[in-house]
Amino acid sequence: MSSIKSKVVRVFGVFGALLLGAQAATAASAPPLTEIKVLKVQSQSCGLEDIAQGQAQTKCDHQGPNIKLYVLEVGYGRSPQAGLDGADIDGVRTRVCAYDNGNLTECSGMVSKIVGYLYIFDLAGKQRGTFTFRNTSINAPGQSLSTQLYIK
Repeated sequence: MSSIKSKVVRVFGVFGALLLGAQAATAASAPPLTEIKVLKVQSQSCGLEDIAQGQAQTKCDHQGPNIKLYVLEVGYGRSPQAGLDGADIDGVRTRVCAYDNGNLTECSGMVSKIVGYLYIFDLAGKQRGTFTFRNTSINAPGQSLSTQLYIK
């Protein structure tokens, strides 16, 4: 799992400059949600598939008992909801930090700035369907952001 996690964490360097520019929060307030997106889908049949901005479905036919989805959430939300064809699915989340060099990575040690979370969802044996993720910002006006991806 740690090698997979390190591959996903390396993806964050691409988004670093964009995300740091989008953060204008003060020390007294948490940054509002500004972005939610599926970064990758992983399965035994396809390995790790990158998901491009605006991509509506996976290119590969993911199969097997351990399909995982990696979702980046920039900012802070208060009520994450994830599902596959309307059925709730569980996941774990890891804090994502931005460092002075602009790279995003899993937070550890001395934290420069927490900018959001990386969620990892396990489809727990489910195969095809529409994955959805939604969250509502903790800051006023409390806008909701969502993303979806058809897993084939």
